[in-house]
Amino acid sequence: MEGKIDLQLFAEEKTEEATPHRLQEVRRKGQVARSNDLSAALVLLVSIICLYWRREAFYLEMAGLMSSAFQEGWKQELDGATLIAIFSHFAFKVGLLLAPLLLLAAVVGLVANFAQTGFIFSLEPIRPRLENLDPVKGLQRFFSRRALMELVKSLGKVVVVSLVVWTLVKGQFNRLLMTVDMSLPAALELVGQLLYRVGLGALAVFLSLAAADYIFQRREFQRNLRMTRQEVKEEMKQMEGDPLVRSRLREKQRRLARHRMMHAVPEATVVITNPIHLAVALRYRETEGAPRVVAKGAGSIAERIKAVARRHNIPIVANPPVARALYRQVELGQEIPVALYQAVAEILAQIYRLRGRI
Repeated sequence: MEGKIDLQLFAEEKTEEATPHRLQEVRRKGQVARSNDLSAALVLLVSIICLYWRREAFYLEMAGLMSSAFQEGWKQELDGATLIAIFSHFAFKVGLLLAPLLLLAAVVGLVANFAQTGFIFSLEPIRPRLENLDPVKGLQRFFSRRALMELVKSLGKVVVVSLVVWTLVKGQFNRLLMTVDMSLPAALELVGQLLYRVGLGALAVFLSLAAADYIFQRREFQRNLRMTRQEVKEEMKQMEGDPLVRSRLREKQRRLARHRMMHAVPEATVVITNPIHLAVALRYRETEGAPRVVAKGAGSIAERIKAVARRHNIPIVANPPVARALYRQVELGQEIPVALYQAVAEILAQIYRLRGRI
């Protein structure tokens, strides 16, 4: 349709990866890439291994608790108060029995979360916000791409795990019926073996889904943190200052450095020139070791160095090779390199000879 403008053409896409500063900011707010499924899968894995490792002791203790509960129930009149007391005692004993396993599961959960995110402490996620009460934003979050992926992921986990469990259990119904004629420890052993097999099968599927979820969560987190080029530029301005201000500061620093350098020229022993384009001022003191560059410059700065040297009767020697080598190789305040000792020594000897010192 003629005359219609697509505003999307003017919208800048978020194509840039998040900067380290942006990552630090969101981390400070408690926003990190993390998969709850991966932590849950690891907790389940450790719990199943622990239960299987201590299964005999666990079966015996559970059998003893159940036998004791039934015996106490037969000895007493089964009214409401008695049933509550028996089940309370039974629940307390089971809680003590499972306490080490629950503690281990809590530790594994903490370690799994720490491995994913590192140490992080932030009250920002629980801070009340008025925008959380906005029904429009709530509907947007409910029908967002992330919500859809979470729904698909949850349904997929239920379907896949259910299929695995059904496949493992459907051939074991006859064995389960045999528990009626077994002793309680033997029945618990049989049920425990079946639960162990089912748990391992479901866990294998759950771990695979959790690993995929972890990869998805990291990619989704990085995608949501992408920035536009303009946002990156604005962040750089905020962190480093306006480019115009930075250029002015650098120019001011250069002027101050030149000013200090010109003040050092009167202390020089000799100024070696190109003879027009370069000028390097050397200071030689027997107590300082090798000659040291106290000033250098090209063009107009070189002319200023030579002018200051003339006003203070500093010898000016034209030696283009030495001047170029000193200008390129030696920074201000540094001693001359060993390779130039001979050439500079000859220049100094010439100056001393002219002054009648040797």
